[in-house]
Amino acid sequence: MNSLASSVLGISIPVDGDEDSASGASVVAIDNKIEQAMDLVKSHLMYAVREEVEVLKEQIKELVERNSLLERENALLKSLSNNDQLSQLSTQQANLSSTSQQQTVIAQPPQPAQPPQQPNVSSA
Repeated sequence: MNSLASSVLGISIPVDGDEDSASGASVVAIDNKIEQAMDLVKSHLMYAVREEVEVLKEQIKELVERNSLLERENALLKSLSNNDQLSQLSTQQANLSSTSQQQTVIAQPPQPAQPPQQPNVSSA
């Protein structure tokens, strides 16, 4: 009867000992599908991470080159300047930092004005 139901209706009806093997097979199939899905997610994540790493490596390379250029420029400017100019620059930087510190101090709000007091006049 099982083969008739299976061939006509496309379903499998477990017979006594078949029940355990059918549920065991479905559990294995589900486990395989889950494993495949997890592998797919893992591969997508790894791909995304690799792309991000490449972008970051390129940014680091550009920043290192820019830093090197600025260091060379700084060394050149220092070599072309004299001690008086360097001391003036240091003084200007100190003034700028103190000015910026003063500007960041939050001013206290003004105190509300006191209403004028009414003179004590009694009416006669």
